[in-house]
Order: sequence, then structure tokens, then C-alpha cells
Amino acid sequence: MMRSFFIYLSKADWARKIITRWRFAWNLASRFVAGEKLADAIQVIRALNAKGINATLDHLGEHTDSLEASQAAVRDIIEALDAIQTSGVRSNVSIKLTQIGLKIDPKACAENLRAILTHARELGNFIRIDMEEAAMTQVTLDLLMKMRQEGFANVGVVIQSYLYRSEDDVQKLVSRGITVRLCKGAYKEPAEVAYPKKQDVDAAYDRVTESLMKGSMALGAPAISADGRIPPIPCMATHDPQRIQNAKETATRLGLPKDAFEFQMLYGIRRDLQEQLITDGYNVRVYVPYGTEWYPYNMRRLAERPANVWFIFSNFFRR
Repeated sequence: MMRSFFIYLSKADWARKIITRWRFAWNLASRFVAGEKLADAIQVIRALNAKGINATLDHLGEHTDSLEASQAAVRDIIEALDAIQTSGVRSNVSIKLTQIGLKIDPKACAENLRAILTHARELGNFIRIDMEEAAMTQVTLDLLMKMRQEGFANVGVVIQSYLYRSEDDVQKLVSRGITVRLCKGAYKEPAEVAYPKKQDVDAAYDRVTESLMKGSMALGAPAISADGRIPPIPCMATHDPQRIQNAKETATRLGLPKDAFEFQMLYGIRRDLQEQLITDGYNVRVYVPYGTEWYPYNMRRLAERPANVWFIFSNFFRR
């Protein structure tokens, strides 16, 4: 019921017009969105860097409905890469393939991705392909592998532990030295493709974490780059203290150095935990979203998991 309600709100123009006029709405969103302009995001990243935290810049938007819109998204992504280079901040960039035309024209999407990766490579930077709903998993991985076969080493992907297939996917990715951002997964998926119970998702997360770390060890435990832009192979994206603790213990047991893995979190969530991890000597990367699409972004996050209503409100007051 709540999920359907938030999905409806995310698409309702009347709701957007009303809610975006409320100062409280932006005050809440601004805790989790860096701003509407690229310059705002760069300023936020600079502040994170000052605390020893690396970043991934994410221009909000997905599911473009025309080739023109997808090309505009490509220009925005290239502009973000240029801003990172000019400012000297420690950040890379995250993209969604539907943002650059995957559902409109897969061939055009491949061309767009190639252009982004080429520009990022010229700047010595890295692109993380975000993972979307389960129906997009195989086509996303296929395009990733196509780019890797073309010689683009500066690209990685996100894997969601709640999908049954993820353990096999990670084995294949790590064997090729591809960096993986591991998250639990937030889309509403049927029990045929994803674990429906939280404890099973958590258990899968821990198993995949160990698989990532073992794969990294087998490849010599590649470290994060000196400029913070190129991540190591295992990247654990979670705010769950137990998953974080399990990852720490697994790394210690396997002998994986701290510079060969990192924890990733969302901007504005568990800042206390981010800073504690840095104090303890771990690498932390924060995803920094920005752009005018903050309203649907927030509504979709609530729709993906209605429990986030309390999670977001509690974090609004938590440092």
C-alpha cells in the first residue's frame, strides 16, 4: 500500500508542484541530496574529502524517454567528470544505463557509454554502472563486458545481494578483476528472482562479501588509487553495522589489507558511522547525488522500501 502510494507520488505532477514548494520538503531532501547544481555537489565533495572521505558523483535521473534526453544526460556526465578534474576533488562518477538510453536504443546506449568511458579514461577517472531492477541485470552485465572487451578497464558495476544469481555473477566479475559495489538491493522483486526474507538477503550479502575479498586476494589485493578515484575490487555499500562488522572480520581473517577494500554509503545517512570508519583506518566512499530530479529521487527511495520513511526521518536528526 505505502509502496504504491510513494510510486504514485513520484510520478504525479500535481504532487510534485505542491510538495516542491514546501520549504520543509527541500530541507529534508537537502540532507540527502547535495543540491540542484553541479557546483553544489563539488562543494559537498570537497567537504567530504577534508574528512578523508572519497566520493562518487551521481547526477540524478534515469529512464530517459528520448535519444535527445539521453544525449543531454551524457553531456551532464561529461561535465561532471570535467568538474572533478578541474576542482581536483577525490571522486568518480556513477551512471544508470537507462539514463543514457538503454530502454530506447541499446546500440545508442552503447555508443553513449563508450563516449563517457573514453572521456573518463582520458582524465584518469572511473565510472560505476549502477544496477537497476532485476529485468535489467543481464543486459547491464552484457554491456559492461562488452566495454571491458573493448579495453575499458575504468568501469565497474553494482551487484545486489538479494538476487539469487548474484553469487555466480560476482564470481565471473571478480575473475576478470572487475570492481564490484555490493548492495542489498531495494527494488521490489518477485520471490522467483530474489530472496524475500531479510535474513536471507543479509546472509547472501556476507557470502558475496567473502567471495569478493577472496577474489581480490587471488589477484594480489589491488589497492584503491592514490587519488581516490579508482576503487578496489570489494566495495561494500551498506549502512548495516552488522554487515560492516562481518566485512571487517572477513578481511582480517583473509589478510586483506585495509587499502584493498572500501565501505560505501549514501550522502546524509549515518555520518557518524562514516567518520568512525575513517578514524579506524578504513576507506569510505559516499555517493553524492545532485540535480533537479531530487523530488522523484526521494519518493522512489521511499517507494523502494517503505521502512525508509522512518529511516530517513530518524537520520534527518542524527549526526
